[in-house]
Amino acid sequence: MKKDISTQEDIKLLVNTFYHHVNQDELLSPVFNGFANVEWQQHLPIMYSFWSSLLFGSMSYKGQPFPKHMRLPIQQEHFLRWTALFTKTVDELFEGVKAREAKQKAKSIARIFQMKMGLLSILDKEG
Repeated sequence: MKKDISTQEDIKLLVNTFYHHVNQDELLSPVFNGFANVEWQQHLPIMYSFWSSLLFGSMSYKGQPFPKHMRLPIQQEHFLRWTALFTKTVDELFEGVKAREAKQKAKSIARIFQMKMGLLSILDKEG
């Protein structure tokens, strides 16, 4: 039986494993490593704070993630892959209330971003 997400170390494991998958992915890696040229040593700690704030209410994340994503050359298939990889990563590592919450929050974030980018209509949001 896997444990639930319950510590900052769990957040780090989730984020590190997820972005390892992203970096291996033929659709997402070019966006992160080519177009966006992400500096992983800087980006990963930001993602630790982001997910810690979402799952534990730590309030350590102080950014606005959406504007940084607006300029990226991404479409609906990128969001579908992102959520699939995130869900796969959570399922590989964890199970429980916080694990389910993390997957739901990731799906919600992807839907909101797609709506703001005009990739998903309000009617698609329910699906």
